[in-house]
Amino acid sequence: MAINMPGVGPDAEQTHPDESVAREAGKTGSGGKRLSPSKLYMRRFARNKPALGGLILFVLLVLFSLFGPYLTHWDYMEADFTALSVPPGVDGHLLGTNGAGNDVYAQLVHGLGRSLIIAVTVSLLTTAIAGLFGTTAAYFGGKIERAMLGFVHFLLILPSFLIIALVGTRFRGEWQVLVLVLTLFGWMLTARVIWSLATSLREREYVLAARFMGVSAMRTIVRHLVPNIGSLLIVTFTLGVASTVQAETALSFIGFGVKQPDVSLGSMLADGQNTLSTAPWLFYLPAALVVLLTVAMALIGDGLRDALDPTSQSGGRA
Repeated sequence: MAINMPGVGPDAEQTHPDESVAREAGKTGSGGKRLSPSKLYMRRFARNKPALGGLILFVLLVLFSLFGPYLTHWDYMEADFTALSVPPGVDGHLLGTNGAGNDVYAQLVHGLGRSLIIAVTVSLLTTAIAGLFGTTAAYFGGKIERAMLGFVHFLLILPSFLIIALVGTRFRGEWQVLVLVLTLFGWMLTARVIWSLATSLREREYVLAARFMGVSAMRTIVRHLVPNIGSLLIVTFTLGVASTVQAETALSFIGFGVKQPDVSLGSMLADGQNTLSTAPWLFYLPAALVVLLTVAMALIGDGLRDALDPTSQSGGRA
C-alpha cells in the first residue's frame, strides 16, 4: 500500500509533519482565521464525494446492525419449522428463511454485527501492534533492530493459513479465537512498512533532543515517533477493516471461522452456496452486505489518505 507521507522521506526537510498542514491551514482559512489541522482534515475529507459516500454507507451498515433486531420479532437462532426455505416476504419473513427455518433478516443483522466486531477488533489490534513494534525497532536500531526484523521475517515465512486452519479446526466456532489468530498473523507487513518510515524519524531534532534530555525510550516512541506516523496508522486501520472482513468471510466460507449457533456473513455465504440454485437469496443477500462493507471501507480509506496528505489535491483545497 503506497501512501504519501509528508516529512518521512529521505530528502524531506527536518520539520514536524504537521507544519506543512498548519501553513496550508493558515493560507486557506476564511476570514483570515487559521484553521486547526483537524478541521482542515475534516474539510478535505468532506470535499471528497466518494469518501463521504463511503462514510455514509458505513454508518448505515452500523446502524442496521445495531437497530435492525428491533424491526423484527424473530431471533437469529429461532427456527420456524413451518416455513423452511421460504422466499422473501412469505409467512411473515421479510427476507425469507433458510433450510433450518431461521429468519434470514435476523441472521443478516446478527451476522453483519459479528463480522464488524471481528473486523474492527482485529484491525485495531494489528495496527497498534504494528505501530509500536515498527517504531520501537527503528528507535533502538543496531542489534535490537536486526533481531526484531528477523522475528518479523520469520513470522512472514510461516504458513499462516495452515496454522489458522489447524486452530480453527481445534476451536471451531469460537469467534474470539478467530480474532486472536487473525491478530497474531496480521501485523507483520504493516510493522515492516512502519519501520521503514520511522527510520527517517529517529534522526529528527525532537527525537535527538528527547534522548539528550534523558526521556525514556517508551515515552519518546509514544510521544514523538507514533504520532508522526499517525496518518499512516489511521489509513492502515481503515483498510484493515475491509481486509479483515474478507479474511473472516473466506475462513468462515471454508469452515474455519464462525460456526453455528453463531453466524457471520462468511458462515451465511458458506451455507448459502449449497442452495444457490434453489434458494439464491441465502447467498446473494450476505454477499451484497460483504461487498457494500468492503467498498465503504475502501472509499473511506482512500479519502483519509488524501485528506491527511497535504500534497494530495484529490480533496481540493480547504
